[in-house]
Amino acid sequence: MFKKHIPNTITCCNLVSGCIATYFAFLGDFEMALLFIIIGAVFDFFDGMSARLLGVSSPIGKELDSLADDVTFGFAPSAIVFEYLRPETELLPFLVFVMAAFSALRLAKFNLDERQALGFIGLPTPANALFWGALIAGAGDWMKTAPFIGSNLSLVIITGVFISCYLLIAEIPMFALKFKHWGWKGNEVKYIFVLSCIPLLLLLGVSGFAAIIAWYVLLSVITNKSNK
Repeated sequence: MFKKHIPNTITCCNLVSGCIATYFAFLGDFEMALLFIIIGAVFDFFDGMSARLLGVSSPIGKELDSLADDVTFGFAPSAIVFEYLRPETELLPFLVFVMAAFSALRLAKFNLDERQALGFIGLPTPANALFWGALIAGAGDWMKTAPFIGSNLSLVIITGVFISCYLLIAEIPMFALKFKHWGWKGNEVKYIFVLSCIPLLLLLGVSGFAAIIAWYVLLSVITNKSNK
């Protein structure tokens, strides 16, 4: 009887992590906000795994998972970008909350789409959240003084938000790091991606996570075109 509550408890930990991430985002502590988004992602990974291992998957768990994900991977990163842009301009930062809405739409589509068992159609919400959290936490100060970006900061960031909103719901197949076997053949793209992540993190630090997500999207597009 008790085991059926374990996955939902883990999902609620994801939700709480998202709430804490949002709190730190509005304080302007983007590093802590990113940390709790990552913690939420860990809980998100284990709630589904525990439900499958225990054989206690349920409709309410599916709905609760989407709600938690939209808080942690939709609203929390939106709050990070909002607070980052708020000192720059008065009204434009509110536009970034469309990302929370598109994240909810992406999650709803995922729940109904049977094509995403071994891969994704569109950018996963945790990847999108990690991109924005890592970009602001790792490269936020640099962007404010960078040529062109610094003088057009709000426009550049909001344009990026709209692009990520499109990617969340786009009909673009993206690979998942799920292995049927550990051999090279059939897993070439996955191994190339994993190995290329190491130098990006070593060279760029926290902002390397944002570069990894951008590389993930680009590699997915290239792979999709080469397979056609």
